[in-house]
Order: sequence, then structure tokens, then C-alpha cells
Amino acid sequence: MTKSQLYLEVLDLLKQLIAIPSFSKEEDKTGDAIASFLEAKGVEVYRKLNNVWAFNRHYNPELPTLLLNSHHDTVKPNTGYTRDPFAAAVEDGKLFGLGSNDAGGCLVSLLATFLYFHDLENLRYNLVYAATAEEEISGKNGLELILPELGELEAAIVGEPTLMQLAVAEKGLLVLDCIATGRSGHAAREEGLNAIYEALPDIQWFQIYRFPKESEHLGPVKMSVTMVQAGTQHNVVPDRCQFTVDVRLTDAYTMEEVLAVIRQQVKAEVVPRSMRLKPSSIPMEHPLVQAGLELGRHTYGSPTTSDQAILSIPSLKLGPGDSARSHMADEFIYMNEIEEGIGLYIDILERVVKA
Repeated sequence: MTKSQLYLEVLDLLKQLIAIPSFSKEEDKTGDAIASFLEAKGVEVYRKLNNVWAFNRHYNPELPTLLLNSHHDTVKPNTGYTRDPFAAAVEDGKLFGLGSNDAGGCLVSLLATFLYFHDLENLRYNLVYAATAEEEISGKNGLELILPELGELEAAIVGEPTLMQLAVAEKGLLVLDCIATGRSGHAAREEGLNAIYEALPDIQWFQIYRFPKESEHLGPVKMSVTMVQAGTQHNVVPDRCQFTVDVRLTDAYTMEEVLAVIRQQVKAEVVPRSMRLKPSSIPMEHPLVQAGLELGRHTYGSPTTSDQAILSIPSLKLGPGDSARSHMADEFIYMNEIEEGIGLYIDILERVVKA
């Protein structure tokens, strides 16, 4: 099939997907639609819960494998919508609908790309396409669930809206619950040990501390105290103050290194909610990056978290659409962004996977 034929077919699929509610953990029907589309093309489809994946026809276990991944779950529409979020309306070259930009355009563009290469022989890499669930909630029953089923992976393209520029690094996320302890007493007397006052030096440290190493593409590690909870009533000295810290990590440090520094510097007990959402990157010399640069793309670091966070392999975030439109009311993607995205994905992979 030609690129133009693939574009028209996956555009129709995207319109179908928009019409099907697919909130995180409720993606079964969009999973059905994607699987049916692939099967109609003669592709052998695998499925686990709401995740759908497929390998190129001439898969060779002796070759390295590239993952093409995007997600088919969406957030819930916000109250600012003036359109039906499940109506795939086309106006002025824009395709409106929930999930059109994040990440439906990427999802179907990668699908078209996978189909373009599916039947080709003598490739230098295997390709595996995975349409996965629960990305919007960083859930454990999405890409993370099926990684063991995909075999050893050399690298990945993660489809997220980047205006088809090369996001060669992505910040990780570490959420910390910090607990400062004191001793309760009556506020009218000089008794007790105020846990809020015990927490203040730690909170100030999070505000002013700067990690010495900065990432070339992501800049410094960023720490923000975002929630504080303490006290039961006005006349009782609180014996516990819990505060939450949002830490945006870079590829300059591992998550474990950042946590170790924090625990050395603050008095409060520090409890991470998760160690799953790690920073990610891909070397500038990787063939995927070099192919993108040859095609006039530029590189940058992404502050937003995606399924890259659970990948331990080099990964490139790349896709049609604009991250600034994600989760907005009356979400849309330009249809020519999808067509151009397919073309660029194919052009990049032709430089990498063709013998």
C-alpha cells in the first residue's frame, strides 16, 4: 500500500476510535477496533487485557527489535468542551475529538508505518507495534504489563505529540511523602514540639537546593513542595506534619541517586510513592536520532511524562500533533499532521531498518 492509501485508512480508524469512549482502564472497545483493523490486514494479533500488539511478518529472532508504541486510552473530557468529545468532526483541516491529538494521531500514524514495513523481507531490525492502555494514569496494566511478551528490545519510538520533533530525553517523576514528627501539647503553654516548625527547614531546603549536575536537554532536577498537611485544631500543637514533594528528574541522575541525596539532607522521613517513572533518553548517535536529524528535525528535552518512563531501553518520543493541545477542551489534530507524520516515521525507519 502507498503512504496515501495508508493515511486514508488509518484516518478512518482514528475517527472510529474517537467515537468510542476509552478512558483509562476502560479501553476494551478501542482495543477491539485496533485488533480488528490489524486482523483485516492479515496481521497476526496478540492481546493481553486492553493491550494489542503485533510483529512484522518476517520476524527474525537473530535481529534486534524496535518497538513502535502509543496509547489508546484518554483522559475524561473537561468541563470546557463546547463540542461532543466523541464526535469526530472535521473542520478547516482539523479533526476534532477526545484523544485525537493525545495520542490518536500518533497511534494511527505508527500503525500505518508498521503496516508499510510489515511484509517486507531482509530488514535489519524486527518491528513490534504496541497499542497500549492506561498511559494517562501511569497504570501497571498497560505497556508495563506486556513488556515481557515483546522479547528483547533494542530501542523504541514512543508516539506522543511532539510536532514531529525529536524528544531525545524525558523527565521522570518522583513523588515523595515527607513526614516531620513532633510532640503534641497545649498551644497556650510552652509545651510540645511543633511538627510544622520541624518541617520548615526541610521545606526550605527543597526550595533552595540545586543538584550540581544538569542535563544537556532537560536542565536541572526540579523539586516543588506541593501539599502540606498538619494539625487537628487551633489549640493543639501538632505532632505530625506531612508534606508532599514533586520531583522532576533528569537523565543526569538515577532516581536512586536523587532519593539518596534527599534522605541525607532532610530530617523528615521520606517515603517515595513509586520508583517506576524514571527519566529516559536516547544517545544522540543512535541511528533513529541521526535519521531524524538528516531529515531536518531538531532535538529537545520533554518535561512531560509518558510510557517512556517504564522503558529501560533507549527511547525516542516522536509524533504528530502538539503537546500543548493535550487534555484541552475541544481537542483536535490537523489532518495534514497525521499525513506528514506517517511520511516522516517511514522516512526515518527506512534509513534505519532497511538493508
